[in-house]
Amino acid sequence: MSDLSSQISAARQEVLRRIRAAAEAARRRSGDVTLVAVSKQQPEERILAMLAAGQTVFGENRVQEAQGRWAERPGREGLELRLIGPLQTNKAREAVALFDVIETLDRERLARTLADLAAETGRHPRLFVQVNTGEEPQKAGVAPAEADDFIASVRGTYGLAVEGLMCIPPAEEAPGPHFALLAVIAARNGVMRLSMGMSGDYETAVRFGATSVRVGSALFGGRAVPVPPR
Repeated sequence: MSDLSSQISAARQEVLRRIRAAAEAARRRSGDVTLVAVSKQQPEERILAMLAAGQTVFGENRVQEAQGRWAERPGREGLELRLIGPLQTNKAREAVALFDVIETLDRERLARTLADLAAETGRHPRLFVQVNTGEEPQKAGVAPAEADDFIASVRGTYGLAVEGLMCIPPAEEAPGPHFALLAVIAARNGVMRLSMGMSGDYETAVRFGATSVRVGSALFGGRAVPVPPR
């Protein structure tokens, strides 16, 4: 095993160990928490090492980048791909074709587009509604006060199933209250899954009920900075 493969495998085992410990502290089963490896901008050798370590669930932020990495990969049928970045409606067709889960449903127009594509293609990616718990203007997501009505519209108007909710707390605030708010909205709407927590706060997210955590740098290490073209 190469040094890189050993490092990646060890990092994954450490994250899984911490997930187990956080779940046990919250009297939860660790098997109820899915580790999503955030593979955006990672070089191919790190992706191969993560696959070799046994990781099967990956998260990507951009549709085009994900297509280049995963669409033609041998053994793709054994993997689960999640879109965890904002989805433009003009990329929805490609996203529906590629991803198993879309975690960033946050507006009526996108819901309408996804419903139309489901009827046309027969493809039904599992859907999470993104909630902007911090109400940050620069972030995607429906405001907490509007989440109930939006979830009802996604279900009733567009006939789409909402599997879960997702949030990204403000970087400068304690994440716990945001995770707690998301859990309350989910319970109120009969939503069973919560995608919350990243490399710096996934243990906290597990204690607040996360069913999936999105981890990048704690698994892969830091991303290489792209060199701008001359």
